Amino acid sequence: MCGRFTLTVDPAQFQDAFPGFLFPAQFAPRYNIAPSQPVLAIPNDERSAADFFIWGLIPMWAKDPSIGARLINARSETLAEKPSFRGSFKYKRCLILADGFYEWKTVAGKKTKIPYYIHMNDRRPFAFAGLWDSWESPDGSNLKTCTIITTEPNELMATLHNRMPAILHPRDYAKWLDPSPQTPESLLPLLKPYPADAMTAYPVSTLVNKPENDSPELIVPA
Repeated sequence: MCGRFTLTVDPAQFQDAFPGFLFPAQFAPRYNIAPSQPVLAIPNDERSAADFFIWGLIPMWAKDPSIGARLINARSETLAEKPSFRGSFKYKRCLILADGFYEWKTVAGKKTKIPYYIHMNDRRPFAFAGLWDSWESPDGSNLKTCTIITTEPNELMATLHNRMPAILHPRDYAKWLDPSPQTPESLLPLLKPYPADAMTAYPVSTLVNKPENDSPELIVPA
């Protein structure tokens, strides 16, 4: 799964990594983004502009918004089958922007899992494959939410966990963000494990275990 990630680079760096997209003029660096919090994402709504979504998908048909807490991740293998995801998979996809993420490794003989920080070797920002939806509350307000798609782990991530977030290759951004309805056959090939040799992982402090901790020391090697 993917339960925490970072977004620490400035807007100028995102503009370089994602040419052709519009970004907010400024946003605060985040070192411990957790479910139910705002995340920066680019939806396939033809505006080519990043916006903030709440992490935890609330399908438009949901009666209870608390469902979002259970839908922070979506398994790539069942996207076309699950009622919570199949509509968004066909019509509402997004790039969820990050520059690193965390995973917890189980160690034999230890009760506490060891957190690891994972990022690209070149430290450039990247995009998780995501789904989004828009939910209207009883008071008429509108809430935009999203979920991160997961897939099988690559060789690096397999040493930490049996899943990893689906990271899209830049060449696939346009196809993923195509606003026209898409078939599973056209999209599932994009949701493969990202090449392990492009990524780095190292253990970090257990400070990351608490969502209220959000500072640069969280990504310092332990």
